[in-house]
Amino acid sequence: LHSSKMSDVENSFRKFAIYGDRSASGNDMTGKNFSKMCKECGVMDGKAVTSTDVDIIFNKVKTKGARTITFAEFQQAMKELCIKRFKGKSPEDALQAVYGLIEGKEPSTVGATKATKVGGVERLTDTSKYTGSHKERFDESGKGKGLAGRQDLTDNSGYVGAYKGAGTYNQMH
Repeated sequence: LHSSKMSDVENSFRKFAIYGDRSASGNDMTGKNFSKMCKECGVMDGKAVTSTDVDIIFNKVKTKGARTITFAEFQQAMKELCIKRFKGKSPEDALQAVYGLIEGKEPSTVGATKATKVGGVERLTDTSKYTGSHKERFDESGKGKGLAGRQDLTDNSGYVGAYKGAGTYNQMH
């Protein structure tokens, strides 16, 4: 495997390895992230390779008692998965094909979370249709106003909320 391709695969490995874990070094990957990577890169297709296959192989290649796999163990896992994923190809071609799926990829939720538009959700996330106090939490563009829209800012004048004669006491006495 020539080195440029390997470094692309390794970069992807590192990106998925640190996904969701700020303290991760990127040198080893949890089973959860391994399976996320297999899913998002299309190694796991739900037919030839299922999530069960991915879990079994993950547990097979990792060091006993460890919760993560290293890049070397990851390569070992890919050697096993590629044969299932690309039946009928030689192990070398299958491995190249799997690495082809992986190189340059990164976890799909990098960046801001987009508002979902699936099924009946857009009604719930469309701020222009909000009513009542919820309406005041967003400006016209649908951007949240943060604390200001959520809180009745307190009036510390010492008068009761809707009292019409606020500020008149001193004139009367």
